[in-house]
This record gives sequence, structure tokens and C-alpha cells, in this order.
Amino acid sequence: MNNVTVIGLGSMGATLARVLLKKGYQVTVWNRSIEKAESLLEDGAILATSVSSAISASEVSIICLSDYKASISILDTKEVKRALSGRVLIELSTRPERARDNELWAQENNVEYLDGAIAASPLQMGNSEATIFTSGSLIAYKQSEQILKCLAGNVPYLGEQVSAASSTDLAFLSYLFGSYLGFFHAARILESDGLRIDDFGSMIAHASLVVGEVIKYESEVIQTETYDNPQSSINMCMTTVELFMVQAHEAKINNEFPIFAQGLFKRALDAGYGNEELAALIKVMR
Repeated sequence: MNNVTVIGLGSMGATLARVLLKKGYQVTVWNRSIEKAESLLEDGAILATSVSSAISASEVSIICLSDYKASISILDTKEVKRALSGRVLIELSTRPERARDNELWAQENNVEYLDGAIAASPLQMGNSEATIFTSGSLIAYKQSEQILKCLAGNVPYLGEQVSAASSTDLAFLSYLFGSYLGFFHAARILESDGLRIDDFGSMIAHASLVVGEVIKYESEVIQTETYDNPQSSINMCMTTVELFMVQAHEAKINNEFPIFAQGLFKRALDAGYGNEELAALIKVMR
């Protein structure tokens, strides 16, 4: 299967089309603004005059717009539904509830639907480190697997529960953004003592495998609900959180991050979880 359609030529969509062209695919593109297609046409892409003609050109269509609402606004017409019938549609957005809605719409219109979420920047697409989480129709996954693996080195199929890709992507982003907040507070600690932030960033990069093992351990504790044999208890970790508070006060730096952490830890202690594994914090969050 050497034909593929890409609908939506924003920064990511245009990158997907360009990567596929470089990998030898015949790529049909459609975008509301034709100007965004011009450089791709120079690289060999074919410009469709309508969404339905773009979809008719390939067995697999990838739609990469701002969100599910934007996607359904151009897909839910008689012409497009007729063109999509019996074909594969890959939606690249993130919102679990909308993924479920899209799957119902696809089933009603005889479309093999795969939901996907990209965990990479446009610059990383086509490389081994890029990830696209996928879930939904197994038929759609099998028919599009080679296409997707041209776009990203890591393309896990998370099963037929269509919301799995979106939920996994949001979980990944939650971990990432939580790490950002912790790192930015770390940067203020370093600045308060005249230390280099970039040196610390390099140190974190080298320690990332160790951090990953810690997270893996905590995930297993949560999955098995085995909090009673702690390697790091909530009592022990609360000492560190209190150190964050003391240092922020003494250095006169922003203390919003340690205040947030202190609140969660205090609730865990009040609930009697002090001698349990750190992961028992999730019981407070539940």
C-alpha cells in the first residue's frame, strides 16, 4: 500500500506528509488554505480539490487538525462519508470522550477507525525516538501499521478500547508537565545559590534511566495496591517536602510548588498513610 492521504497541513500535518513523501509514499493532501500545500507539491504531493476526493485517493487517510470538532466538521458530509466507507481513518487528536464519539460515528458509516496521539515534536517525526500511541480498530491498525512506523519509531497499539491512545497521551503529558513544574522550582533553588541551571539539566538527562526505574516501581505498587512495604514512605518523603518549604522561605523564592506538594502530603498523613509507600498519595487523589 503506497498511497496515503493527509488532511490538515499545519506544522505537524505538513511534517507527516513530508516524511511520507521521503519514505516513498504517494501522498495526497488537502487543506483549507492551499498556500500551506505549495512546498509539499514541489516535493511531489498531489493536491486534492475536496476532502472527499482526497479520501478517495487512498485506502488510508490521516487527519491532523486542531481537534476532533474541527475534524468532524469536514468529515460529516454525505460526499465524505460515502468516500470513507470501507476505508481506514486515522485521527490524530487527544480527548478520550471525543475518541469514543468518533468511533461511534465511524461505525455508523462503515469506517475502520484508529485513534492516534503523537508524543513528539514535528522535528522528531520520522525518527526512532518519536512515538504515536494508537487504539481502536485492529483492522485499521494492521492496514496502517507500516505507514505509521514510517512516521515514528515507536507505535504501540493499545487495544480496541478507542480512548486508550488519548488517555495514555494525557497521562504522559501529565507526567511531563508535572516534571516541568518540579524542574522550574529546581531552577529557582539553583538560582538562589548562584548555580548553573544548564549543568543541572545535563545531570537530569544522565539520570533519566534511574528516574524511570523509580516511576516504574511506583506504578507497580499502585497497580497491585501493595503500599505496606515501603522503600520510600510518605513520612520519609514529607521531610523532603518540608525542606522545600524551609529553603523557599530562607531564599525568599516562590513557594507555590512546595505548598501544593505539602497539601497532598498532609492529607495523606492525616488519613493515616504515613508509613505506607509514597505511591499511597494516589489514595488521597482518588
